Amino acid sequence: MSTSAGGVITSVASAGGDGQGRAARLAVHLDADRALALVRPLDAGGEPVGPVRTVPPASLDLRGQRAVWRNARTYRALLAAGVRADRAHDVQLVEGLLDGVDGAVGAPHGLAAAAARLAGQPVPPDEEPGDSADEPPALFRRAEPDPGATLDSLVAVHAVQQRRLAADPRLRTLAAAESAGGIVAEEMRAEGLPWRADVHDALLTEALGTRPAGHGRPPRLAVLAAEVEAAFGRPVNPDSPAELLRAFARAGFELPSTRSWVIKRVDHPAVAPLLAYKDLARLHAAHGWNWLRTWVHEGRFRPEYVVGGVVSGRWATRGGGALQIPKAVRAAVRADDGCRLVVADAAQLEPRILAAIAGDAALARAGGAERDSDLYAGLAAELFGAGVPEGRAKAKLAVLSAIYGQTSGDAGAHLALLRRRFPAAVAVVEEAARAGEEGRLVRSWLGRTCPPARPGDEVPARARARGRFTRNFVVQATAAEWALVLLAELRTMLRRSGNPSRLVFFQHDEVLLHGPAVAAPEAAELVQTAADSATRTLFGTTRVRVPMPARVVESYAEK
Repeated sequence: MSTSAGGVITSVASAGGDGQGRAARLAVHLDADRALALVRPLDAGGEPVGPVRTVPPASLDLRGQRAVWRNARTYRALLAAGVRADRAHDVQLVEGLLDGVDGAVGAPHGLAAAAARLAGQPVPPDEEPGDSADEPPALFRRAEPDPGATLDSLVAVHAVQQRRLAADPRLRTLAAAESAGGIVAEEMRAEGLPWRADVHDALLTEALGTRPAGHGRPPRLAVLAAEVEAAFGRPVNPDSPAELLRAFARAGFELPSTRSWVIKRVDHPAVAPLLAYKDLARLHAAHGWNWLRTWVHEGRFRPEYVVGGVVSGRWATRGGGALQIPKAVRAAVRADDGCRLVVADAAQLEPRILAAIAGDAALARAGGAERDSDLYAGLAAELFGAGVPEGRAKAKLAVLSAIYGQTSGDAGAHLALLRRRFPAAVAVVEEAARAGEEGRLVRSWLGRTCPPARPGDEVPARARARGRFTRNFVVQATAAEWALVLLAELRTMLRRSGNPSRLVFFQHDEVLLHGPAVAAPEAAELVQTAADSATRTLFGTTRVRVPMPARVVESYAEK
């Protein structure tokens, strides 16, 4: 696997010191009773090379060392004390990865569980997060019986993890990237996403009408609810699926559910106002005035990101719905005075990742290498010829059918064509699907492991469903790894260049930076540089390029 200047192998996966006699790694644990940090220097393999010291957290200097901590909550506390880390090894995140390799995805993987497993003792469940996501982080959350013993456990578990990772360079890179993700997540939470409460309030008022008193419906929802009732000719609560199903049944429509895509097929005067009601009710419930009051403080939205919160390695959030900011309120995400946002998302990430995994030169060539290249347009020309009506849409359907296992309708024919023209790429996902159907484990490019088969998965229908999951897992999980490396690279490049822009938002394949207007153009260029470096880090020399054009804007709505 090749390296790049300033790349993730150097900035994330290296274990060397800073050349000034400092240890390669520093185990860090916070003593709640004494409001001190317990630290112990370690060598590259995780073995102690010095005694335990106690220091005030604010005096810690982690530059040039890899901090070793139990989980990212330690870093949250250090950030509150004004301490920033260059690199980290997050024992909890890494233990989760190693549990997956052992076929135990979802097993307890906190420090206490890892230490008990190491000692051959009963494994306790993981603790629930202590701080609420909408409260300021406490420097020390709760006292422990013996902080020194906890530090010893941290050192011991980390050393075992290091020995396991040493045998697998790809998994070692994944562990470093996952830990870097924990750093980025906490820094984004501390930085906060700029959010104008007054703009949000105005957007809600425009869409829903004036804010209601108490728990009543906003005016626009009340009008639509009345239109639904009038269409059915009797009182019907549009928030009640049971009442809606009965109302449609009385009108002669037996529906399996009240999902919007089901209702759209019905020819009835209640459909239009009901669909409009559902859209606005979703906005009111998920990002309405209650959300605004709960989550936006002092001009910032600070969600709590959960790194690896989805089995594929994608992130989740704990409250706040940060990964689903609707277009209706994006105008509230607005740069501070004198600042700009840099918005970028990777173009057709999963198909490009599939081309890289498979080493499919033809698919990589179709994706193009230009900054604005369109993989689906390139595929349309390859598969159907230039100028074919709806060729791009057909090419997109073919690729997504391969990745997600759709075979009905035109998808089957397009998939067969894709199989003939790009056999290496299709073979990757079809082998993953077979492995899933047979109950085997599949792994991402760097080694994240899918959940094991469960009793009953051998039943044909469930086996096919698991095959569809594993077919997508190998691509989506590798794309999540690419995104982790991107974040690590971009954070490092910004720091090394002295650019004051900061990462403030991330979801799947999209990043948002915020900083002074004069620094925004350089930050935008660094996004593509980081994307190219992430591709090289994962796949070495490859023809695949992931375009990630960035825009400098004042509002997220300009994306």
